[in-house]
Amino acid sequence: MSNQAGFVLRGRNPDILTCIANLSNDEVFTPPEFANRMLDTLTEAWAAEHSGANLWADKSVKFLDPCTKSGVFLREITSRLTKGLADEIPNLKQRVNHILTKQVFGIGITHLTSLLARRSVYCSKHAQGKHSIAKSFASDAGNIWFKRMEHMWVEGRCAYCGASQKTYDRGEEFETHAYAFIHTDEVKTRNAELFGGNMQFDVIIGNPPYQLSSDGGTRDVPIYQMFVEQAKKLEPRYLTMVIPSRWMAGGLGLTEFRQTMLGDTRIRKLVDYPNAAEVFPSVGINGGVCYFLWDAAHDGPCSITSVRAGELNGPNSRNLNEFDVLVRDNRALDILRKVLAHNEAPVNTILARDKEFGWTSNFDGFHEKQCKGDLPLYYIRTMKRAVGYIARKEVTKSEHLIDTWKLLVPAVGSGRERERSGVDLVLGPSLIAPSPSVCTQSFLFFFVSSRKEAESLQSYYTTRFFRFLVSLRKITQHATHSTYYWVPVQVWNRTWTDAALYKKYGINETEKAFIESMIRPMESEE
Repeated sequence: MSNQAGFVLRGRNPDILTCIANLSNDEVFTPPEFANRMLDTLTEAWAAEHSGANLWADKSVKFLDPCTKSGVFLREITSRLTKGLADEIPNLKQRVNHILTKQVFGIGITHLTSLLARRSVYCSKHAQGKHSIAKSFASDAGNIWFKRMEHMWVEGRCAYCGASQKTYDRGEEFETHAYAFIHTDEVKTRNAELFGGNMQFDVIIGNPPYQLSSDGGTRDVPIYQMFVEQAKKLEPRYLTMVIPSRWMAGGLGLTEFRQTMLGDTRIRKLVDYPNAAEVFPSVGINGGVCYFLWDAAHDGPCSITSVRAGELNGPNSRNLNEFDVLVRDNRALDILRKVLAHNEAPVNTILARDKEFGWTSNFDGFHEKQCKGDLPLYYIRTMKRAVGYIARKEVTKSEHLIDTWKLLVPAVGSGRERERSGVDLVLGPSLIAPSPSVCTQSFLFFFVSSRKEAESLQSYYTTRFFRFLVSLRKITQHATHSTYYWVPVQVWNRTWTDAALYKKYGINETEKAFIESMIRPMESEE
C-alpha cells in the first residue's frame, strides 16, 4: 500500500480537523464525529430502502457538499467508500482515484476553505500536486470548486442573499461571501457549469453558512435556508444538512422556510440539539442546532429525536405540520393538546405589539424629573430598568392604551440557561405599571383595567405553567407577540398557582414533573 493512497485508512492522532478553530459564528467547522453521525443516518436510510445494501459499496453514487469548509464530509465519505469498494475495485490506487474523480464533489465557500478542503480530501491543496492522491484531474481545483463571486446589488442589498452593500462591497482584498450555490436563480444551470451538464447528485450533504451580518451588525440575516432550498432544486435522492434550530419557531425572515419545512413530508429524520454546544463546543448559537435527512422517496411522518446533555428523547414518529411551529420535545405535545382543547382565547389578545407607543429601546426624548401632567415612561438601558417622564401630548401612537394598568415584560428574556442546563426561567421578571403610563420597545406589556387584575395576571405570569407554554414557541432570547399564543387567558380575580392550573387542565404527575424539570421557579417582582 502506498503512503499516499493509504491516507484514508491511517489513524489520525490527533485528527487535525478536531483541532482547527472556527472562522466565525457564520462559518462553523463540523467536528468529524458529528459528521459521521449524519453519515450513519444516511447509511441506515439507504439500507432500509435498498434491501439492506451498503451505500459505501456502490461505485456509482455521487456526493456533493455545496458549502464545504474543512472538507470533513468529503473526507469521511471518501474514507467509507475506500473501505466499501475494496471488493469492487481491489487496487487501492485505482479505487481512491475513482472515488475522488467520479463520486466526491464540493463547492468551497471561500478561497481559504477550498484550499483546506482539498488538503483534507486530496492530501494536497492542489489536486494536481505531487502529493495529491488523485492522479487524473485536469485542474488544480479537482472536484472541489471555488471561484470568487460578486453580489448583485439592488438598492443597497444583494438580490440573492440580502447582504448589505455597505458591509460587503469592500474591495478585492476581502472575501465577498457571495456563495456560488445560492447566488443564482438557476441552480441546475450552475451545477452544469461547474460539474458537467449530465451531473446528477444522489446525496447532498453539508453544514452551510448560517448568517450574514447586517448594517452595523445589530441583526444578522439568516442564509442557511437558502442552501437547503437550492439543494432541493437539484433533486437529489437524499439531502442532509446541519443548521440552526431557530427556524422551528422563529428567526428573522424564516416564516416561509418554516412553513415549507413543516409541510415537507419528505423529511424522514430530524435530530435536534437545544444546546448547540453539544455539537459545536466553541461557538454560541442561540436556539440550538439540528440536522435532518430529506428523502425524495419518503412521504409520511418524520422521526424526531431531541438530545439534551447526551440524553435522547425519541425517536418519535409524528407529522411536522400539526402546528404552525414545531414543538421540539415530544413530551410536551400531550400537555399542549390538553390546554388547547379548552378553546380559550390566547393571552396575547391583551398583549401590546412590539414598539406599541412607537419608541425604540434607545429612545431618549424624555426627562428625568416629573412635571405636572407628565406620564411615567418605563425603559431599560444598559441592562437596568428605569423610569423617565414625558408629556402626554408627545404620545402619538396607541393613545388608547395610556390609561390602562400594565404588566410590563421584557422583550428580551432568558434563553441561554435552558441551553446549558435544560432548566430555564424562559422570561424575565415582570413589573406592574400604573395607569396612566407608557414604555419603550424594551418592554412588551399586558393591559388590564385595574391594579387587582394586574396583580392576578402577574401571579399567572410567574407560574411554571405559563412560562412552559411560552417556551414551546420561544426558541431564542427574544419574546415576541406570537410567543404567547399558546398561553390561555384566565379570569383576573384571583392569585394563580401552578397547583390550580395543573388541576384545571388535567396535568398528571408525570407531566407536572416534566414541566418542573424544564422551568425554574420565579418570584413576583414589583
